[in-house]
Amino acid sequence: MKKRKLVITHNLELDLLNQVKAIIPDWELIASKEKEVWQEEVKDAEIIAGWKKGLDEYCLGSKSNLKWLQTWSAGVDSMPLEKLAARNISLTSANGVHSYPISETIFALMLGLTRKIHTYVKNQQAQIWHHANMKLEIHKKTIGIMGIGAIGSETAKIAKAFGMKVLGVRNSGKPAEFVDEMYTTDQLHLVLPQCDYVVVTLPYTKETHQLFGAAQFKQMKHSAFFINIGRGQIVAEDQLVHALQEGTIAGAGLDVFETEPLSTDSPLWKMDNVIITPHTAGSTEHYNQRVVENILIPNLKDYLSEGTPSINLVDYSKGY
Repeated sequence: MKKRKLVITHNLELDLLNQVKAIIPDWELIASKEKEVWQEEVKDAEIIAGWKKGLDEYCLGSKSNLKWLQTWSAGVDSMPLEKLAARNISLTSANGVHSYPISETIFALMLGLTRKIHTYVKNQQAQIWHHANMKLEIHKKTIGIMGIGAIGSETAKIAKAFGMKVLGVRNSGKPAEFVDEMYTTDQLHLVLPQCDYVVVTLPYTKETHQLFGAAQFKQMKHSAFFINIGRGQIVAEDQLVHALQEGTIAGAGLDVFETEPLSTDSPLWKMDNVIITPHTAGSTEHYNQRVVENILIPNLKDYLSEGTPSINLVDYSKGY
């Protein structure tokens, strides 16, 4: 009788691999980031962990045995959701893995802009000793967090250490710990004028496509900073550029962009009021461990006992 098969499209440390093997000792387990290793194996895999571009041509054929796909990323907007939904394949994301590193990046960007660290780094390179009119501080300010999931919640928690007022935006409007006032997405116009920092942690969906454009930037304070670690397509980038050039908002910290890598022609590169990071906000030394121990293994146990994974199960109708 043919063994059931789990394919992980990443290289894992031996300890993590052994933890997975202990759950499915009778299964065939393949783990490698090399396409040459997994491309034939995924054709009859029951479970695949880790999505790779072009993987669908191997694992969604007519003889596919795929029942569950566990991603290695929080976002699922780049995946063939319609195909997966049509085949009734369970899809789970790595949402929650990034809450520590991304919340740290959010505050690095906020503090960098507030305390002009990016300006001083440039001055250091040019051996310029200049105050740069630095005067702002982050304490007691108001932060608006667009998206109160794992990342937004951790960001709200840290904000309280700075004595900040925290405004949250989520579809349900349901209250959350560390959030002083919660709003729904259609109430953005009430939130933005209050904020000294606007932080986007939303997933990319049809509803969030270019949610932030000229109208939203005009609703913000001229002194406000815009931070985006969600997805670049949530922002109309040309309109953000215009808002930064015209002083509609004070500055931006950006980890994601409409097109990545960001074009060398983009005006954002040379703006003094912008800090750019190359979509690395979620990078961490603990990434694989958290995906495997906090999500994959618990989901695997649920799948074996209940037939369906439970953690971060994607709702295809919502797109996340």
